[in-house]
Amino acid sequence: MKILVIWRLLTVGGVNAGWRNRAIYFKKHGIETDFLYTTDHGGMHIMEDVATVYLTKDEEKIVNIIQSNRYDAIIVVDTGAAYKWIQKANYQGPVIVEARTPELIKLQPHLKTFRGINPEFIIVPSQYQKRLVSILTDNIPINVIYNGIDTSFFRPLQKDEIDYNSIPILRNNKKIIGWIGRLDKRKNWTRLLEIAQKIKSEREDIEIWVIGGAQSVQRNEFTIKWQEEELTDIIKWFPVIPYQQMPHMYAKIRESGGCTLATTKSESFGNTFIESMACGVPVVASNIMPITELVRKGETGLLFRGQNVDDAVNQIYGIVDYPELYERRSKEAVNHVRKNFAIEVVAEQYVGALRKVEGKNDEGEVQAP
Repeated sequence: MKILVIWRLLTVGGVNAGWRNRAIYFKKHGIETDFLYTTDHGGMHIMEDVATVYLTKDEEKIVNIIQSNRYDAIIVVDTGAAYKWIQKANYQGPVIVEARTPELIKLQPHLKTFRGINPEFIIVPSQYQKRLVSILTDNIPINVIYNGIDTSFFRPLQKDEIDYNSIPILRNNKKIIGWIGRLDKRKNWTRLLEIAQKIKSEREDIEIWVIGGAQSVQRNEFTIKWQEEELTDIIKWFPVIPYQQMPHMYAKIRESGGCTLATTKSESFGNTFIESMACGVPVVASNIMPITELVRKGETGLLFRGQNVDDAVNQIYGIVDYPELYERRSKEAVNHVRKNFAIEVVAEQYVGALRKVEGKNDEGEVQAP
């Protein structure tokens, strides 16, 4: 079986990290995955070693890619323009829609019209996202399939496995808080700065690592504020950390007795949460859906009220100041991910969905081009 995944943005975020894991798992099950992106935001290194990646905005080239590869299924991820390309290619095979954008106003254009294409079903990564999509669609089945993670890659590393020479460098006597993701309004980096300001006024044993953001739309605004508010001593920024180095980054946070922190306003899933927990690092995040679907409050991390800075800081202290609880939470986090989000658990559901549409092809209900 050969499938094509179409998404606009070749980023280093959770959507592509999730698809990387799926593509590797699919290959073991005889499913070959190609990816088509229109804009590169620094994510090529995540995908190029696992699958064929096309990067183009040229409609003629896109149509040719669809026609020449004779795909058994096409999966469209939040890319409204894709339905025009599929139609122009006269592709008659099954189309599956993935809805990942966690904001109604931004999601709407991608689900507004399918240009005569009849999707088999819509896949979403959380119950929260299912509720969102159900507002915008009618009469199309919506299936929840969580993002999966390779727990042989994201795992608690032993001391002799950790690459201490790669950045970020772990400093003595510092408990590390990792903040991972794009620098934009939704990820809410301004709240991070407020949290850092409060921590800085209260203690000196905490350092915050900001991971990512090299090509983010608000990186310049972040840089100015970070420097103006004199937070360069407590916040260290690492705009680019190769995907292959991420388990080492999490291992250093775990060794320090630290945690990861999310100040996001909304998510459809949140890959960094399960990466962190898979590596034995507890999570501190807002008490909102779908984070509550991923993080077990008190067991694999702690959740704070809304965007309350004081409460967020208290929850961080609730992790870093209780070493006797830390090991238990760390182990619980690892077990939680292995049980619920391991790629072999969740991707098997996706394989089942693909085999169903493949079966329709075989029965002649859907004709390939």
